[in-house]
Amino acid sequence: MLRYLVSNEIFTVLLVIGLIIVAIAKLTAPKRFDDFILVLGNDKYLKIYSRDQKFFDKFDALLFTNLIITVSVFCFISYKQLTDTQTISANTMFKLTFSIGIFILIKVLLERLIGSLLEIDKLIDQYIFQKISFKNYLGLLLLPINALLLYTFTPTLTVIYVIVSLMLIVNIIGLISSFKTHQSLIKNNLFYFILYLCALEIAPYIILYKVFISN
Repeated sequence: MLRYLVSNEIFTVLLVIGLIIVAIAKLTAPKRFDDFILVLGNDKYLKIYSRDQKFFDKFDALLFTNLIITVSVFCFISYKQLTDTQTISANTMFKLTFSIGIFILIKVLLERLIGSLLEIDKLIDQYIFQKISFKNYLGLLLLPINALLLYTFTPTLTVIYVIVSLMLIVNIIGLISSFKTHQSLIKNNLFYFILYLCALEIAPYIILYKVFISN
């Protein structure tokens, strides 16, 4: 009786690349990495490093690359549970990873542009820094989670939903942290900030959901 074997070779390569990227981030900025690991329960990292943020930050760029890789792998694992797809080509995986990266980058650039047009650059820059920090933290969490889903046990829809819920909770904690840190600025620019949230925090994901459902 023939047994169909599913190859995880491409995912092994991606996970190793993710680990290497995280290791490089830790080696280049060990103190900052140690502070970053505690970001979920301590706002020390956000207070210290938001003051020194740059348009291009090597540390954030490394962790952001890991985020794109781990999210891409998790997306395929989730997609596999919803369909009969068992394998994926390297070309398709590259397109998926590239699309996720471009989507997030375009979204961040648009956020900066709108912040500039509404003259709330300072508020938006600090908000984006905190939001990206929590997303990068999710990238770290997804590294071991993806490894477990690929090599330890067969994931179920329930497990996928639990992980997605965990990701949402981390994002919500990030939003609450941002609101608490900048509540005075947000109150002074409440109308513009609500416009920003509707245009770039809610609308893009609704559009993606509609596209996904229609396909």
